[in-house]
Amino acid sequence: MATLNVNGALREFEAESDTPLLWVLREQLGLTGTKYGCGIAQCGACTMHIDGVPTRSCVRPASSVTAAEKIVTIEGLSPDGSHPVQKVWASLDVPQCGFCQSGMIMAAAALLKSKPHPTDKDIDEAMTNICRCGTYNRIRKAIKVVAQGGNTKSAGLAIKHTDGSVS
Repeated sequence: MATLNVNGALREFEAESDTPLLWVLREQLGLTGTKYGCGIAQCGACTMHIDGVPTRSCVRPASSVTAAEKIVTIEGLSPDGSHPVQKVWASLDVPQCGFCQSGMIMAAAALLKSKPHPTDKDIDEAMTNICRCGTYNRIRKAIKVVAQGGNTKSAGLAIKHTDGSVS
């Protein structure tokens, strides 16, 4: 048995040495928020953090990660959805189908941690995940709103929610 430090807990798993971390997270540890998209580290749906660095888990062998390294998945970013990126993402209705969004959120959270006030260039360089629905403008807007303190009214999107509120 090998051990991983996932979302603050030591978790044991058993897998072949070349098994991608993604499959250990999803199939053995039950953390299905990290998605499989392409399997070649291009789309970013499988993005999670290892020691704060956004990492594509579909190509990273689980055997290459030690128990000393801290893995954070979308489930560990905030168990109740209260992370600023998650709150703004939901408030601004960023996702359409939502499939890529856990990876997008993890990439955005890492960007904002390293650069609290990113420029458009910083966002372009960090947000290399692919969204088939094309919500890139809302993603950029959400990152800027988080960087400006989280006031979604500053986004200027005037989204009317089902509960009648407007953000």
